Order: sequence, then structure tokens, then C-alpha cells
Amino acid sequence: MQETSMPSTTTNGIEPKPISRARLRLSGRGMWITFLLVPPMVVMALFVIYPILSALAYAFYDWQGLARGEFVGFANFKKVLFQEPFASTTWNAFKHNIYVFFALMIIQNGLGFILAYALWRDLPGARFHRIAVFLPVVLSTVIIGYVWKLFFHPIFGAVNQLLEAIGLGALATPWLGDADTALNALIFVNAWAWVGFPTLVFLAGLQRIPSEILDAARMETDSELTLIRKVVWPLIAPSATVCFVLLFIGSFNWFELPYIMVGLDGSPYGNTDVLGLYFYRTAFGNQSAGIQDFGMGSALAVLMFLFIAVFATAWTIYLRKREIEV
Repeated sequence: MQETSMPSTTTNGIEPKPISRARLRLSGRGMWITFLLVPPMVVMALFVIYPILSALAYAFYDWQGLARGEFVGFANFKKVLFQEPFASTTWNAFKHNIYVFFALMIIQNGLGFILAYALWRDLPGARFHRIAVFLPVVLSTVIIGYVWKLFFHPIFGAVNQLLEAIGLGALATPWLGDADTALNALIFVNAWAWVGFPTLVFLAGLQRIPSEILDAARMETDSELTLIRKVVWPLIAPSATVCFVLLFIGSFNWFELPYIMVGLDGSPYGNTDVLGLYFYRTAFGNQSAGIQDFGMGSALAVLMFLFIAVFATAWTIYLRKREIEV
């Protein structure tokens, strides 16, 4: 097809070169792409890049309330990591984040894979359960936190009343007020709320497996566990990478659910304290905290960011090498 051109107006008697319609279309497309990209880039710069750089700068200064003092170098980092009583609180919160990560890896992602496999095999009610299992994911964390806080109430909570009704009243306990059960209760709620996400990710990976591979594998073995371990799991490695890395990032950014259900102090007695809570009350203070130090809070935020970025990147590279493309 012959390309058409559009003549433009002449100036000073000189005939300009014609402008092709294709060039006009490319120019218009470039303007449209620029229009779509600039707003999110501005938002990213204002609300992500600028706060990160600001936190990095604040971490190297001494702060007196809202007033920035003199440059102190790495003093804030030393306080957070090695000086008491801050160091013990930091490592205690970090220990809880590690525990949350491994517990959710087993419970949330493990149950997500089991549910995805059941839905993939089209067990009875599969269509309904695809919706039901993902429904809590779209709910607000505030709603989930307050509802489950009522469920765990030691007097009129639904959990203890249910235990009484089925004859297991001896197991009733103040779930969020007991040091032995508070953190596990939060992990249970988080797993209940988010199990739908790994379920759908794993299900998407399972549905990409060619039927020819499964048919050939079933000719070699009748064991479902062997089929899962030798064939299915390696083929959904990309889905597993997504679930594992996002869970790692979420576990060390844990804030909303503990804040809503147990408060900013990590009650009881710091047994539910995590790095997100510790950072917030260090930087902005609270009723029971004796300090409000932007410098220490920023140092803690920088350490959290570096830890998550380095380990998430390294783990992603390692998992990607183990993936098998279908």
C-alpha cells in the first residue's frame, strides 16, 4: 500500500517536505504513552523515591523533636543495633518477623498450594470455593482485624464460645492477652485473610501445565504424591517464586494487622512486637514510649529496607535459576 503524505503550508515560497501519516501516528502514539507514564512516575517519585531518600538522610542526623540537629554519622544505626535498651527491642522484633515468615510459609503458602491443587482437580464445589477462598483477600485489613479481635475476646468472643459449645472449654484462653498464643493468633488471622492469594497464583501455574506431560507422567507412576513432587511442583516453580518472595517482603513489613489487633506496643509484653511497630513508635512516639526520634526511626527504616531488598533480590535470583519453563 502506497504511503500517503500530508503537505504542510509554505513559508517564504519554500515548499517544505511532506509529513507522512505514519509519522503523525507515531508522534501521536508517543504523546499518548508519555501522557500515561508521566503521572505514575511523578507519584512514584513523590511518595516512594523521595521518602526513601529522606529517610536515608534523616538517619545520619540527631533530632530534637521536629528540629534536625547536627550530623552524627552512623550513631543512630549503632544505637538501634547495639545500644541498650534499643538493641534488645530491635532483635526481639526481628526474631518475631522471622518466626512470622516461616510460619506463614508453611501455613499460608502450604495451604494455598493444597487448595489450588484441589480446585485444579475440579473437586465438588470447585467453582464456589474459587470465589470463597479469595473473598477475604479483597476485604479491608481494618475490618478483618477488628472482627477477629472480637472473635478472640476472652469473655464473649466466638472462638471461646465455640470451644465451650463443643466441650473443649478447657482450651479457652485470652488469645490476644496470653504471651503463648498472641503471636500465633495473629499468624492464624493473616493466613486466613491471605491464603486466597497464593491459592490463585498456584492455580494459575497448575492450569499452564500441558495435559500431555501429565498423561505421560501418570503412565510412569500411580502415586499422586510422586506426581506432585516430581512433575507438578517443578513445573509451577515460577508461581512458587512469586508467592515466596512476596510473602518474605510482606512478613518483614508486617504492620497493619498487629497494630489493629494488639496495639502499637506489641502486647502482651512485647510478645507480638515486630519491626514495623517498633519503627513507628520510635519515629513518631506513642503514649507508652519515652522517645520520639526521627533519626533512630529512619535508621531502623533504612536497615529494614536494605535487609528486604538484598535478601529478596538474592532469593529471587536463586529461585529463578531453579525454575523450569513449561
